[in-house]
Amino acid sequence: MKEKRFDPRDGSLVLAHILFAFGALLAGGIAGMLQGLVRGAGLTLPAGIGYYQLLTAHGVLMALVFTTFFIIGFLYSGISATLGGSLVPLARRLGWSGFVLMSLGTVVGVICILLNKASVLYTFYAPMKASPYFYIALALVVVGSWLSGFGIFVNYRFWRKRNKGKISPLFAFMTVATMLLWQIATLGVAVEVVVQLIPWSFGWVETVNVLLSRTLFWYFGHPLVYFWLMPAYICWYVVIPKVIGAKIYSDALARLSFVLFVLFSIPVGFHHQLMEPGISPFWKYLQVILTFMVIVPSLMTAFSMFATFEIYGRSKGAKGLFGWFKMLPWKDVRFFAPFMGMLLFIPAGAGGIINASNQMNAVVHNTMFVTGHFHLTVATSVALTFFGIIYWLIPVVTGRTLTLKLHRLGIVQTVIWCFGMLFMSGSMHWIGLLGSPRRTATTAYYDSAAASAWDPYQMVMAIGGVILFVGILLLVYNIVALMTSPKGETEYPIGEPLDTAAETPKVLERWSLWVGIVVVLILVAYTVPVLDMFGGSIPGSPGYQTW
Repeated sequence: MKEKRFDPRDGSLVLAHILFAFGALLAGGIAGMLQGLVRGAGLTLPAGIGYYQLLTAHGVLMALVFTTFFIIGFLYSGISATLGGSLVPLARRLGWSGFVLMSLGTVVGVICILLNKASVLYTFYAPMKASPYFYIALALVVVGSWLSGFGIFVNYRFWRKRNKGKISPLFAFMTVATMLLWQIATLGVAVEVVVQLIPWSFGWVETVNVLLSRTLFWYFGHPLVYFWLMPAYICWYVVIPKVIGAKIYSDALARLSFVLFVLFSIPVGFHHQLMEPGISPFWKYLQVILTFMVIVPSLMTAFSMFATFEIYGRSKGAKGLFGWFKMLPWKDVRFFAPFMGMLLFIPAGAGGIINASNQMNAVVHNTMFVTGHFHLTVATSVALTFFGIIYWLIPVVTGRTLTLKLHRLGIVQTVIWCFGMLFMSGSMHWIGLLGSPRRTATTAYYDSAAASAWDPYQMVMAIGGVILFVGILLLVYNIVALMTSPKGETEYPIGEPLDTAAETPKVLERWSLWVGIVVVLILVAYTVPVLDMFGGSIPGSPGYQTW
C-alpha cells in the first residue's frame, strides 16, 4: 500500500521547530565546550566573555530552548500523522503563533545573556537578578509554549468529537499527557517570573521572597525533567517497535505509565530543596515519597520495552536467555541511537534515586555529581533519542529518504556522543563524590591538596566536552544531508499493539479524572508550606549581580 504523503503545511511547522532546536543545540554546544575548557584546561576567554555567561547560555539553550522546540515539533508531527493525516486549521495557527512567541523570547533572552545582563544560570531564581527583559523573554517562551499546547488539545478534541466512543491513537494520547504536564508545571514558573521577578528587576519592589521564588521554580523544575523524558518514551513505546518490525507489548500499560507520570511528577519539587531551610521536614518527606512513586512508571517502561525486544527476537528464532539481543537491527540508526539512550538511562535513573534520597542527597548536593546526573538524563538518554528521531522525521516532513551513508554517519555520531558523555559525565560523577562543587568557574581553593586532586578529572571533563562538540558538528552535517538527500516517500513509523494484548480501559482517557487527582496532590503537597512562606519571619532579599 502506498504511504500517504505528510501534509506539507504541517511539515513546514514541524521543520521550523526542529531546525530552531538544533540551532540552539549548536550554540549551546559551543558555550558548553568553552565552559569545560575554562574549568578543565585553564582556557582564558577572549573579549571579556565571562564563565557565567557561558554557563547560563549553555543551560538555557540546551535544557530549555533545544528541548522545548524539538518536543513541540515532534509532538505536532505525531498529532498530524495519527489524528487524520493533517492538523485542523486552528491547531496549525496556534502552533505557528506559539513558534513566533517562543522564537522572539529566545532571541531577546540570548541577547540579554550575551550583553552580560543575565548571568543568573539556568536556575534563574532569586536572589541573583537579571535584566527585566530576560524575564520578559522567559515569559514569552512560556506563553508561546502554552499556545502550542492549546493547538494540540484543539486537534485532539476535534478528533474525539468525530470519533465518539473510540480510544485515541497511542501517540496522540501520550502527546496530550505530555503537554498537560507541561501546562500545569509551567504555571509555577510563570507566577514566579510575572509576579515576583519582573516587578523586582524593574525596581518596582525592593525585595523578593527568595524561598517562594525557589519553590515556584522547582515546582516547575522537576516536572521539566519528565517533559524531556516523555517524548523520548513516546519514541520508545510507539516508534521503535515499528522501526524494528515488532509490535507494541501493551497499549494499556503504555497509557497507564503516562497517566502515572502526570500524577506523580509534579508535586515533587521539594526533593530539589532538601537542603533548604524554611521548609518543614514533613513536607520534604511527603514529596520524596511522591518522587519515588515516579520510579514505578519508569520500571513499567523498561519492562515493556525489553518485553517488546524479546518477543521480536524470539519471533526471529532467537534461542537462549539473551539470544534475542543479537536479532536487533544494530545497523539502523533509528533504533541504535534511542536504544543507547535507553541503556544509559539505567545509571541515570540510579543517580536520580540518590539525588532524591534525603541522606544521600546531603553528600552530593551542589557537587558535580548532580551535573553528571542530568547530563546522563537529558543530554544522553533524551538527546540520543531525539537524534534518532530526526533520521526519519526530517525525511518524512521533507519528502526525502534516509540513505545507507546517513545510517552509517548516524551510527558514528551516536558512538561519538556516547564516548564523549562517558568521559564527561563519568568524570562529573566521580569528582562530585570527591567534593568538587558545581556552578563555579574555578576550584583551586588556594591550591589546597584536596582541590588539586580534582584537576585530572576536570581535564577529562574538558576532553569529553570537545568530543561531544565534534558529535554536534557531525549531527549538523547529517541534518543538512538529510534535507538534501534523494527525494522519496518515507513512512512515519507508528507501531501497533500485539494481537494478544488486553483491551485498553476507556477510563485511562478520562482526563478530567486525572487532572482532578493531580490538582488534589498539588494542593496537599504545596498549600501549607507555601502559605508558611508568606509569614513575617521570611525575610525579603534585594537583588544581587555578582558578575
